Amino acid sequence: DFALLRQRITKYADAAPAFEAVARRREARAQAAEAEGHLVTACHNYYMAAVHWGAAQWPIDENNEQNRTYNERKRECYRNFGKYADRVVEEVWIPLPSGQSLPGWFHLPPGYSGGRLPTVIAIHGMDSFKEHGVALQGDRWLQRGFAVLAVDGPGQYESAMLGIHFTMEAWMATGKACVDWLVRRAEVNTEKIGMSGVSFGSFFATIAAAYEPRISAVAVAGVCHEPGFHTIFEEASPTFKMRFMYMSGIEDETEFDEFRRTMTWEGHAERITAPYLCLAGESDELSPLVHTRRLMAALGGAKRLVVYQDSRHAIANVPAANLGPFPPTLVADWMAATLQGKALQNEQWYVEASGRIVKSALA
Repeated sequence: DFALLRQRITKYADAAPAFEAVARRREARAQAAEAEGHLVTACHNYYMAAVHWGAAQWPIDENNEQNRTYNERKRECYRNFGKYADRVVEEVWIPLPSGQSLPGWFHLPPGYSGGRLPTVIAIHGMDSFKEHGVALQGDRWLQRGFAVLAVDGPGQYESAMLGIHFTMEAWMATGKACVDWLVRRAEVNTEKIGMSGVSFGSFFATIAAAYEPRISAVAVAGVCHEPGFHTIFEEASPTFKMRFMYMSGIEDETEFDEFRRTMTWEGHAERITAPYLCLAGESDELSPLVHTRRLMAALGGAKRLVVYQDSRHAIANVPAANLGPFPPTLVADWMAATLQGKALQNEQWYVEASGRIVKSALA
């Protein structure tokens, strides 16, 4: 699918119709397989269709009919995936103090038969969505015995469509809202709740965790930590700023420029005492590493910073990522060990291009 999409998408305007075409093809395959009783094939194709419908939403920065249609198809396909999946996939709504509710999906590991599980709250980035947060097969969390709560937080994808926009206050309330929901679930070990954030989710997760002490570990990767976010919004692709204006419910660019200056971890991250893992690219073009180093210094608990030599924002396609610790695996193993009570040293890992890890103390 993605090989074909790369050929078809040559400009911004190509993205939505290209993903829509692939989504329709996958959904049709799923329906045909379902009619023939081939439910595994139907399950897999419904999952793929949901991912493509979600990707088709990416260029649309308004709640128009096209965006609503794509969102409805995404939800319906994902719901059908969950119906045939080899695990529990439950549609959930997380109440917020505002009276609104965040949309999410709650996953239990294949073969779950009872007991309380360690659980991770999965926070994706500004260009991704909750349906993409848990793998179709071989998911890193589920295979390690975790339950997963994947949500669209304030401003993210479906939440933006529901009028739940990004604000600092909304994300300050999100961690507590998610944990309040989890502690009412018999499947959840309330002493072992972690939070994971990727890309802009590294910022969202930091703010959410700062106001919820029941989160016992935080792991982030591909970071966005620059206070005010000048680099990503003023020096990178304009799509980032366009999307975040939509996420914030702000149409005037001057107003947004004032608003983004209030977006910072400063004064918030200092509240975090839970263990904190951070994976960052040495040459991150969206969030200079100096800001992540400052955040790590501000944290009050045990911490580990893993820096991949020569890597940009996405920690991939460089020798350090190919030959060193695979980032998703490193995060999952760290989370599992930390929630099991393994002591964490304050340290930096510098992953060289050879794959060798150079460890040093981290203040």
